[in-house]
Amino acid sequence: MKKIYFDNAATTELRSEVINCMSNVLKTEYGNASSTHSYGRSSKSLLETSRKEIAKHFNVSAAEIIFTSGGTEADNLVLNSCVRDLGVKRIISSKIEHPAVLHTIEELQKVHGITVQYVDLDKCGHIDYDHLEVLLKDEDQKTLVSLMHINNEIGNLLDLKRVADLCKQYNTLFHSDIVQSAGHFEMDFSEIPIDFAAVAAHKFHGPKGVGFAFIRKNTGLKPMIHGGAQERGLRAGTEAVYAIAGLAEALKMAYQNLEEEKAYITGIKDYFKTRLSEEIKGIRFNGACEDNEESTYTLLNVCLTVSPEKGMMLLFQLDLKGIACSQGSACQSGGNDGSHVLNHILDEEDLKKPSLRFSFSSFNTKDEVDYVVDVLKEFVLS
Repeated sequence: MKKIYFDNAATTELRSEVINCMSNVLKTEYGNASSTHSYGRSSKSLLETSRKEIAKHFNVSAAEIIFTSGGTEADNLVLNSCVRDLGVKRIISSKIEHPAVLHTIEELQKVHGITVQYVDLDKCGHIDYDHLEVLLKDEDQKTLVSLMHINNEIGNLLDLKRVADLCKQYNTLFHSDIVQSAGHFEMDFSEIPIDFAAVAAHKFHGPKGVGFAFIRKNTGLKPMIHGGAQERGLRAGTEAVYAIAGLAEALKMAYQNLEEEKAYITGIKDYFKTRLSEEIKGIRFNGACEDNEESTYTLLNVCLTVSPEKGMMLLFQLDLKGIACSQGSACQSGGNDGSHVLNHILDEEDLKKPSLRFSFSSFNTKDEVDYVVDVLKEFVLS
């Protein structure tokens, strides 16, 4: 049986170079980076070298990179501290953010009584920038805007610079979950006045369980995890040096190969769109994922014209054929309410139909696309 992995928005295959890097660190750099002896100093040196290399990709200071267990922890650190420590009384977000942001905001509203406002969305799931500015003009309360750069389910792109400039104009803090875009898009935070960002290594062929928060200097954030003085006092706990080295190596390779791999993956996506449109009658593309200018090149979210009863078996049937993809995001697995993103942009009829997210990497091929399209076509026609 073929094994085809089209779920790269959930997690990615490790590059062999990243595996080798982490393996070498595990063998040779096992000292605690907080220890003062030579073993500890060696690990500390590797830790700080990794931090500097990562900071260079975003044109920021190394001191503004705080290592975490991933994007969810980074989002939680920023959102919680902004309310608890910086006096934020209002958060502006959207109803199609990642659950790491949405659920944290809901909890902050419940515990701290903050005001939460959601920016309007168009029928494709793009935010209404004019409405955002209307909300920002109300400066009675200290405000944080939290909007993701790339939607993890439908791939829509946010104009990060436009939002950051608006927030600066209205003296508002800006946080963005850039988990789906780091390693796939160039971002210069010396030009984009963003205050906070969250990144996870496993979205660009790095290890799971490690990421970082970008925290603009002098913002005044305080720790969520207390204990030692690691990570500038913002994240206590012994650092996983091998995983951080893997993160740095994966990010370095992602940006070294960015243009070549972007062109290749865009070709895979475009070929998939063409084959689906040619072979499967009535197929729809959700959000703006069909438009490469308005969405990421790494993702397609498709709606199939089959009955709800038949659609319930679709993922199972694909898995039997060796095809890995998602119905909604992997972070939502186990829920019974369907995709909160699609619930906000599709009408009732389309919500009854099965939608699938296919997401790509440079490890995928057009032969794999052909196989998946044939399987889907057989399923729809059977």
